[in-house]
Amino acid sequence: MREQTDTTVNQQVISVWVRDPRIRKNDFWHAYIDYEICLHTNSLCFTKKISSVRRRYSEFVWLRQKLQANSQLMLQLPELPPKNPFFSLNSAQQITERMKGLQTFLEQILQSPQLLSDSCLHLFLQSQLSPSKMEACAAGKTHYSVAQAVQHCGLRRFHSEGDLQKDLTMSCDSDSDSSECRDPELRIKALAINKAESTASLDLMGTSQEETLSCLCGST
Repeated sequence: MREQTDTTVNQQVISVWVRDPRIRKNDFWHAYIDYEICLHTNSLCFTKKISSVRRRYSEFVWLRQKLQANSQLMLQLPELPPKNPFFSLNSAQQITERMKGLQTFLEQILQSPQLLSDSCLHLFLQSQLSPSKMEACAAGKTHYSVAQAVQHCGLRRFHSEGDLQKDLTMSCDSDSDSSECRDPELRIKALAINKAESTASLDLMGTSQEETLSCLCGST
């Protein structure tokens, strides 16, 4: 029985990609980059086996701080790529290096059974809630549960907690910090066949600034 259990655990796969950097504009003078996080897994730890959300660097910083606090300093978490005061939105090399560092961070995080039980990690990877709403949801201070926020991400937008309580077929994107969450099953399955394609979207960085900013979706 033990051998069968070990075999089942070893067969569980968690694949994560950080890809598709996009410039987002806060206002006329300020902009930032967010990244698509694609998850494809058969692990029993995850309610949703395929998902895609967008996160920015500051949200990764929030996640690491929460995971470190929730683990009560019992674990030494991997480091994020360092914050560069001279980071340029026009530098494809800097963006590529940061994106690879963020992916490595997530890959290492997902190897820890203890961290896989953290609700903040699941909300970060599989909902489009803002950090404040992820924190509230994980603490049980919202009308929707962590499982509901994850399961219904990507179906439709909702604008209040009451909306989700009335209709659980609504999405998890409530005043999120980035673009609308989507259901990417076919696209991510294709990525799973060839993980190298996870960085193919960097070709977009060769386009003009005007073309890149045309992708803006009004994030806050």
